[in-house]
Formats: sequence, C-alpha cells, structure tokens
Amino acid sequence: MDSSSSTLVQLPLFPLNTVLFPGGWLPLQIFEVRYLDMVARCHRRGEPFGVVALSRGSEVRRPAPDRDGETAPGDAFFPVGTLARIEELRRPQPGLMIIRCLGTRRFRVQRSEQQRYGLWVGDVELLSEDTPVAVPPDLDQARVGLQDLARNIEHSICASGETGVDLPLHQPHRWDDCGWLANRWCEMLPLGPDAKQRLMALDSPLLRLELVVDLLGQMGLATPR
Repeated sequence: MDSSSSTLVQLPLFPLNTVLFPGGWLPLQIFEVRYLDMVARCHRRGEPFGVVALSRGSEVRRPAPDRDGETAPGDAFFPVGTLARIEELRRPQPGLMIIRCLGTRRFRVQRSEQQRYGLWVGDVELLSEDTPVAVPPDLDQARVGLQDLARNIEHSICASGETGVDLPLHQPHRWDDCGWLANRWCEMLPLGPDAKQRLMALDSPLLRLELVVDLLGQMGLATPR
C-alpha cells in the first residue's frame, strides 16, 4: 500500500457509528479478533486504516446462522471516509487494545469487499486535502465561539481536578483556517452521524464552515448570518 499514490489498494476499513474528520482524534478499544489483527498489522507497518461511517448495520460482528465465519447481511457504510493513523497503542490485557488515532486524509471507496472473517477492505481514491481558506469576517463568530467554548471546557476540567482528561482541542490550533475550524465544530456539535458525514464529505471548506455557522444559529449558539 503506497500512501504517496492517489489510490490505496486493499486498505483495511473500520466501519463505525461515528465520523472521523481530518485533524481529529479518535480513541478506540479494540477487542474483536478481526480488528486486533488488523490494528496490530497496521501499527507494525506504520500504515493507516480507513474509518468509514456506517449507514446501516452494527459495529460489532453478528454471526449469520447459515454462513459460518461471515457477518449478518445488511451492513453498509458511506463511500467517503478518513484515513486513521495510529499514534498510541496500549495492550492493558490479552485480547484488548486501546488505541488513539489521528485523522489525516479523506478518501472515496471505489471498490470494497468483506473478507471471510468479517474484515472489510477496499480500493480507495485519496481526495484532495482542504485548501487553506482564511475565515471571512461574516463567519468570524465561529472562531470566537469555538475559542470561548474550548476555554470554558479547559477551565471546567482544571477546576474539577480530574487527571488524564483530554482537552477538547489539540495543537496546532489553526483558528483562521475555514476547514480546520469547521471540522472542530463538527466534532463538538450534537449532530447525528448522517449530518456529520454530509459535512465531512463536502469538498469546500468555506461551504462547510458556512453550514456550521447556520447550524450554530439554529441552535442559538451564534447570531444567524
């Protein structure tokens, strides 16, 4: 698998009930054999796997009664996903991995297949990374609002005295970049996976942020444009 190419062949896919955005962090507890093997292999080789949001079905494999070794029919996922790079991996006990992944590049699944023991793999086309776009004045409320929200959460964590709690935003902060700002809001807003998927799949970072600001206005979190 050559990540420098615009196409990745036989990329391991991890269908989840969540959406991973570029630049976002994803913690996972891995206990199914198909994913234990896949994650160990990716970590050993320094290769990513692909996170795709489920459009139908379950994260956990459900054995089909009439087809040994395969999952129950009906699972499906959206065609646009995000590469996940394993940044941390721990094995607290046999049969359990705790990993922390960073979302990197978006991709579109061109072809996929489910292997005998339930692991999905696909040939995927890498999509262009977001072009840096400065936040225009009429959308600056999104920057100010996210800075205030992050500051309040950090203060609450510090006041509680809790340790080992991840802060809501990770460095580097790119406050004046539409794509980064929109992605971080999408992660924090109480939106369903379908809505987050639609926003993640948009190629225009400016349009993504415009829609986020509209959502903030609908939720009473910002002044509507």
